[in-house]
Amino acid sequence: MKKTTACLLFILIFMYPLQEIDAREPTLFKQRKHLYQKMEALTQIPWYYYAAIDQYERTLDRSKSTRLLSIDYEKNRWYGMLNPKKAEQDPRTIRLFGGIGRDGNGDGKADVNNPEDVLATLANELTKYGLGLSNLKMALWDRYERGQAVSEITNFARMYRTFGRLELDENAFPLPLSANYTIKNTFGYARAWGGRRSHEGVDIFADYGVPVKSTTYGYVETIGWNPFGGWRVGIRSLSNVYHYYAHLKGYANGLKKGKIVKPGEIIGYVGSSGYGPEGTQGKFPPHLHYGMYKDNGYREFSFDPYHYLKIWERQARTKNR
Repeated sequence: MKKTTACLLFILIFMYPLQEIDAREPTLFKQRKHLYQKMEALTQIPWYYYAAIDQYERTLDRSKSTRLLSIDYEKNRWYGMLNPKKAEQDPRTIRLFGGIGRDGNGDGKADVNNPEDVLATLANELTKYGLGLSNLKMALWDRYERGQAVSEITNFARMYRTFGRLELDENAFPLPLSANYTIKNTFGYARAWGGRRSHEGVDIFADYGVPVKSTTYGYVETIGWNPFGGWRVGIRSLSNVYHYYAHLKGYANGLKKGKIVKPGEIIGYVGSSGYGPEGTQGKFPPHLHYGMYKDNGYREFSFDPYHYLKIWERQARTKNR
């Protein structure tokens, strides 16, 4: 049985050579995708779920951005709490002491520092309820114990599946450069409507009906009326940042919750909605309120988007020359 497994792993490695390339992506992204695809062939879990979990954990720790794999396991879990040898690599001994480490490349070792062994161990966790999306979601809940994490990972997977590549970090300025607009850095300013609070975004003043574009690859996490933001859209990016567009006049045709979007795609139009019950308009000049919120795995917090907007504006001007 062990010899058969080793032969199968050799065939899988041969099927997915490291030279497999996507001209759009740097080497590190190619290597990651190659690793995910190898594990898909072995475990029947689609590669884009490995990619989504890996990316989610990478967003929680920026120091992992240059690592091939961001997924870690505590040594006590890997080797077994009662295992006297905390560098044990024999999968049989690890299982004997209740450890979860698995051999993912057929070398007879379960190495906590080997990416293939780590993904094989992850696959064992993810399939404990069986295959299928609902079972996968239950396994993800067990791993993170947070509904937001489950939602983000499953939607990240949808994005990777849609675009077929890992490097999706391009950005766009949210308004056409040809529009008559003014950016006001009002982040942190006091606001009184609805109670004293801090302004969690930047205002871009423009005429009614100016198209509003997605600044990022992402999926529509929130859409609809909000008493403060009026007609608003919230888009979650792969960097685990929630991009908030508020006070819209209306939405682009076909925009709905769950829709996957890309930079520069029109999502709505500048308006003056908000500060009241649904349909309230005109309590302030037309503008786009643009906010950015980071999810750190425990909570979300706003940060100043002004400098990002100026960078994207400058990049757009350079591109249009």
